[in-house]
Amino acid sequence: MAGSQRVYKQRIKSTQSLKKMFRAQELIAASRIGKARARTAAASPYARALTRAVSAVASHTNVTHPLTSPQESTRAAVLVIASDRGMAGAYSASILREAERLIARLTGEGKQVSLYASGRRAITYFRFRGRELAGSWAEGSDSPESSTAADISSTLLEAFLAPDSEGGVGELHVVHTQFVNMVTQRPRVVRMLPLEVVEGVSVPGEDDVLPLYDFEPSPEAVLDALLPRYVRSRIFSCLLESAASELAARQRAMHTAVDNAEDLIRTYTRLANQARQADITQEISEIVSGADALASA
Repeated sequence: MAGSQRVYKQRIKSTQSLKKMFRAQELIAASRIGKARARTAAASPYARALTRAVSAVASHTNVTHPLTSPQESTRAAVLVIASDRGMAGAYSASILREAERLIARLTGEGKQVSLYASGRRAITYFRFRGRELAGSWAEGSDSPESSTAADISSTLLEAFLAPDSEGGVGELHVVHTQFVNMVTQRPRVVRMLPLEVVEGVSVPGEDDVLPLYDFEPSPEAVLDALLPRYVRSRIFSCLLESAASELAARQRAMHTAVDNAEDLIRTYTRLANQARQADITQEISEIVSGADALASA
């Protein structure tokens, strides 16, 4: 029974070490989630103004643009935004399941899918299954930079504007996580190209009527300048929302892990006490038996 006590004490010690690590991860995620949410909120005014400008051009002109017109292609690009690290519960798994459903739907429509991945979890997932990636970006999933969004958007725009004979794609979909609140984060699929202005053009507290614009030097030049910026802004917003969602999921998962570790420690402590009590009882029984044997002799 003494061996059982040693086993339980070793398990208690290892579980306490894991508990400290889980607690540290929870505190780190809690300290970063506020900054991630603030960055998401800070990017909203620029994205809203850019959306209104694009909506104004689309509403007041009849100009067509390659980014707003469907391309003749049997290929579709899918950008999957996941995390670089684990310990975030089902965050990356839910994104990858949503991506698999989208890929299956596009394949069922007779389209060849070109995969792009952001985050090590998505990169390793597709590479382990032998799927070729047309582009990948790692590092900084919980703190994305605008330069990363610019690199991603330029790569995707180049693929969209390329002719079909050179491997160009006819549409682009982004799979990311929508941050609702600290408890709820939803996987979301957005068709980025051909361009869809998915946000409302009205701003709370302002008139719903768009202002009149004069386009100089021409509506075509304005669209050439605005639409790439709009795509980059949308991708950066997806990265920021995914970062906030990842940190919220990690904080929640680590809090649950700490609770489970405490339950395990209590269980092992109780079992160790039971084993110790059994050892004491056995020793007392052996002493009494020995005393009886001496008295009988």
